[in-house]
Amino acid sequence: VVALVMVVLWLRGPFLWRPLCAGAAMLAVGVLAAGLRAHLVAAPMLEFRYYGPVEGRVIEIDRSSSDALRVTLDRVVLRDMSPARTPRKVRISLHASPLLHDPLPGETLIVTAHLSAPEGPAEPGGFDFRRMAFFDQLGAVGYSRSPALLLEPPAAGDALIARMRTWLSDAMRARISGDAAEFAIGALTGDRSGISRDTVEALRDSSLAHLLAISGMNLAFLVTFVFVLVRTGVAMVPVLALRLNAKKVSAVVSLGVALFYLLLSGANVATERAFVMVAVMLGAVLLDRQAITLRSAAIAGIILLALRPETLLQPGFQMSMAATVALVAGFAAVDHRVRLQNWPRWTLPLFTLVASSVIGGFSSAPYAAATFNRFTDYGLLANLLTVPVMGAVMMPAGALAVLLAPFGLSWLALSAMDLAGRWILGVAHWIAALEGSVTPIPAPHDLALPLITLGGIWALQQVNL
Repeated sequence: VVALVMVVLWLRGPFLWRPLCAGAAMLAVGVLAAGLRAHLVAAPMLEFRYYGPVEGRVIEIDRSSSDALRVTLDRVVLRDMSPARTPRKVRISLHASPLLHDPLPGETLIVTAHLSAPEGPAEPGGFDFRRMAFFDQLGAVGYSRSPALLLEPPAAGDALIARMRTWLSDAMRARISGDAAEFAIGALTGDRSGISRDTVEALRDSSLAHLLAISGMNLAFLVTFVFVLVRTGVAMVPVLALRLNAKKVSAVVSLGVALFYLLLSGANVATERAFVMVAVMLGAVLLDRQAITLRSAAIAGIILLALRPETLLQPGFQMSMAATVALVAGFAAVDHRVRLQNWPRWTLPLFTLVASSVIGGFSSAPYAAATFNRFTDYGLLANLLTVPVMGAVMMPAGALAVLLAPFGLSWLALSAMDLAGRWILGVAHWIAALEGSVTPIPAPHDLALPLITLGGIWALQQVNL
């Protein structure tokens, strides 16, 4: 009712009322979207501690914080529990050694496990795992010290994308091995089941964990490579170049690749966020509009919040939007004030690398520090040494491996990926081992991040005047 009244006032009321009415209408629609989302994802949570047989279909495989193999199951069946009270998804860490059966996506397993409801914050203002689990429809978590047994193999067409991801991961492991290979597999397919806890901690302490998460940067590197590859290919064939709009063809192909990559990686929140941003920018290309603008970033943010309002309070959304907006506005300000066209050409990539790392790191650092209560002192150095390798070697090599696979030459691209992974992990372990690489940060006041956000918006307006 409030939204409708505000829309009517915006249309028919005094002109000076319009900004206030528009703001009130958007707030009301936001509350509606949040309520609708909460009702749509509501699912049972376990009401007591459970010990007994757990049956379910494998939909995700990863590793727990204790470095144990972990499976997420749906179509859950628990002993003596009605379907109305049974959690829709459960997550179980498998501590049995050795495993009698290596789980695969789509399989139906049965295992004897301890389960309980997801826990709330460990301290006031701390991370609320139970809230995150609610929106993931994860109704129980637990562990098992008994071997998991295969009950049914995957049905035809069941968990097809997840099985494809496992197939690609196994194909890569057949040609390259070690921590570098597991890092490359995790960054490209989202399969992090083989990454050791030591590697994850080194990436976190060196501010390189974002390279492992399939987020905006990974997808941007891949889409950029595909866009340039297709546009160059069309331009090299005169018949096509004279009849087709190479830029728009490249945008369509890149959008299809981005969608496939979204599905292949498991469509987690970070990848969905990156896909929406890329889709908005490629859509601008198709409509002959400027792709990288603050308006594109705003449209992407509105779409994300309409689909998943809960992401507003997640550090991933806050950090990615802060970095995106700061990069767009920052480079626009640089174009106005610095005559880059007068610089030697070889300095432009170096300047872009340093400027993007400084702007992106500076804009996202407050959100990371406030959320994770830590600051990585040498994060800028680590990113300067690894991001170019990630963008120029690993992601293009991953795309080339798929193209070369039918000819039996994928090992060439995979070897390059292995070398890139070794370099990135070498830098991560070196930076993490430096004295003072991580500085603890006390939890700030609740108003700190909102005030920093408003201050950042004001600063961006000033530098672009």
